[in-house]
Amino acid sequence: MTESAANSDTVLLEETVQGVRILRLNRPQKKNALSAELISAIVHAVEGATDDADVRVVGIIGAGDAFCSGADLSDRKPAAPSERVDDQVIRLVKGLRVDCQKPVIAGIGGVAIGAGVSLAMLADMRLASSKARFHPGYARAGTSPDCGLTWTLPQAIGHERAMRFFLEQEMIGADAALALGLVGEVVDADGFEEAFAAYCQKIAAVAPLAARQTKHLVTGVGLLDDLESHLRAELQYARRGLKSNDGKEAVRAILQKRKPEFTGR
Repeated sequence: MTESAANSDTVLLEETVQGVRILRLNRPQKKNALSAELISAIVHAVEGATDDADVRVVGIIGAGDAFCSGADLSDRKPAAPSERVDDQVIRLVKGLRVDCQKPVIAGIGGVAIGAGVSLAMLADMRLASSKARFHPGYARAGTSPDCGLTWTLPQAIGHERAMRFFLEQEMIGADAALALGLVGEVVDADGFEEAFAAYCQKIAAVAPLAARQTKHLVTGVGLLDDLESHLRAELQYARRGLKSNDGKEAVRAILQKRKPEFTGR
C-alpha cells in the first residue's frame, strides 16, 4: 500500500488481485475505528464482491498499525436513526457470514478491540501478525457485545472460553489468541502482509463451486433459527448498557484512567 493510499479520504480501499477482493479499512488515524460511513462502505463492498463472479475470496485487513479499534465513539456527525444503524449492522453480519458464500479471510495486523474483534470473527478464517492484540472492549464500557459476536465467538471457542474472554477484559497477544482459537495462524510481523496475500491466493485457487458449497454447508450448521432477531437483541442490549448509569460511569472511568464504581443501575 502506498503512502498516498493510506492518506486517502476514502475510508475503505478496494483492490482485486487474481480473484481476491481485498478490503482495507482506511482510517489509520483512528486505528480504523468503525464509523457509520465505514460500516456502510464495508456493507456495499461485500455485496459487490458477492455479486462479482470474478471474485473468489474476500480479504479484510486494516491500514496502518491496527486492524480495528472498535466503534468510533468520537464520531460527531449527526446520528442516524437507531433503526437505520441496526439495519446496516445486520447487513454487515449477514453479508459477511451468510450471504457471501465465498470464503472471507481477515488479516489482523495490529490491535482489534470490541467491534473490531466482532468484525474479525465474522470472517471464515483469520491470520494474525505476531504484533496483533485483542481486547473484548464491551464490558469495559459497561455493556454487552454486538455485531454478531455473541453468536460467532462461542461457535469458534466454546461457551466458557467466550464468557471468560468477554468478562475478564484482558488484552491478549497473538500467541494467546491462537491458543484460545480466536485466530487460526500467527505469522511474523515483518512478512505479515505478504503472508496474508499468499494465503488469500491459496484459498482462491480452490475450485469456486467447492468453496461456495463448503461455506454454505459449514455456515448452516451453526446458523441460528432467527439470526436477525438475535442481532437486534444484541444491539438493543448494547445500547441499553451504554445509556445506563454504569455505562456512563465506565466511560468516565476510562477517560479519567481510574477504576469504575458500579451501582448496578
